[in-house]
Amino acid sequence: MAQNNEPSSQVSFARLWRQVLFVPMLHSKWLTAEAKARLTMKVAEAERGHRGEVFLIIENHLPIQSAYYIDCRERAVDLFSEYRVWDTEENTGVLVYVNICEHKLEIVADRGISAHVSPTVWHAMCEKAVTGIGNQKMEESLSDLLNEVGQLLRQYYHLEHDPAGNELSDTVVFLK
Repeated sequence: MAQNNEPSSQVSFARLWRQVLFVPMLHSKWLTAEAKARLTMKVAEAERGHRGEVFLIIENHLPIQSAYYIDCRERAVDLFSEYRVWDTEENTGVLVYVNICEHKLEIVADRGISAHVSPTVWHAMCEKAVTGIGNQKMEESLSDLLNEVGQLLRQYYHLEHDPAGNELSDTVVFLK
């Protein structure tokens, strides 16, 4: 639920079993094609007016083969690398990772924006979104979180005339 830089993973049979027993169709009904399109638009909106990049990944559950060894934080860091969110010109990429099975949300921010935003700010943003998600307001909570991330990026990397350039796709990635 929080953004920090310390490894947090410990081996866990409980985590592994949660992933094995998770039934996606019971938990991700809210993520319709229309909801994904609206969230993709929210990512695009969050990227306006600054030099940062926002990337949203929603995953049903951790990969079974690694669920015993890694937690959501480590998975988010792995995806930050795999999707090259770190590979922006000014190191201003921000990954928002949601794991439906674990009821976790992680923010991984590149070093450029992390130099300006403290871990407690990222943590508070995650907590607020997780609370909304817990109240069955998944799409609304993610939309609000994306807006907040965009505001932070505008605060530190503002562009008066935002060019149409985009270093990363705005499309929401859904990993089943």
